[in-house]
Amino acid sequence: MQRLKKLFVVFLLGSMVFLVGCGGSRAVTGEKPVQNTDDSWTKIKNKGELVVGFCAAYPPFESRDEKTKEFVGFDVDLARALAAEMGVKVRFIDAEWQGLLGGLQKGDYDILITCMSKSETRGQNVNMSDVYYRLGDVIVVRKDDNNIRRQNDLQGKIVGVQLGSGSEQLVDKMQGLKETKKYNYNPEAFLDLKNGRIDAVIVGYAYAVNQIKQDPSYKVVGKPLAEAEIVMVMRKGADSLTQKVNEALANLKANGEYDRLINKWLAI
Repeated sequence: MQRLKKLFVVFLLGSMVFLVGCGGSRAVTGEKPVQNTDDSWTKIKNKGELVVGFCAAYPPFESRDEKTKEFVGFDVDLARALAAEMGVKVRFIDAEWQGLLGGLQKGDYDILITCMSKSETRGQNVNMSDVYYRLGDVIVVRKDDNNIRRQNDLQGKIVGVQLGSGSEQLVDKMQGLKETKKYNYNPEAFLDLKNGRIDAVIVGYAYAVNQIKQDPSYKVVGKPLAEAEIVMVMRKGADSLTQKVNEALANLKANGEYDRLINKWLAI
């Protein structure tokens, strides 16, 4: 009996030591282990490639060169510079504008760099970079039109705009228009303007100037209607990638590369 009591005491003490040893760390800290599930930048770094989604139909930001068939524009050069700064390669995927955000959510791209404004995310659950450009919307009319000189002159007129754009959101708020015609792409709107089927087009200033350089039958009238904040867009929760992109953008601004690209593509 005495031997059994001693064995029981030894067993009890051993059990207490085991329990303290197993639970000591958590008992002292009082904290639960924290798991970081954001591997958005790690995945890109490991594969060595940043996949950029855009709609290559918006010069001078992004388009396809008619001769070389290569992608060209401010966003294209900016994406290449950002990728180089981040130490990875870049691959571009051209897609329909209206499907870009859906494709991002499905994982078709790592990031959208496509002259997209904050308002154009339409309340989507996404991460956005720091603002990398501020773009004003303007009124474009035929060069021989002297009746439309400012926004108030659009009363009773037919106005064209691209679907899903920040310009569309601006036009939707205008009062007194005769009609709003919405197009999949801006070139369609400009063609209708040239042929007299609409009276004006609302579009970003840089795009308008690019069109006028190619075809001087258009002109910009009045003051800019609004200024859109242009950002790069990533999936919600891609915080490490967002931070890396913002760091790379800041470095490009600091070393002068950003200004060089502005002067190359967007200086008026």
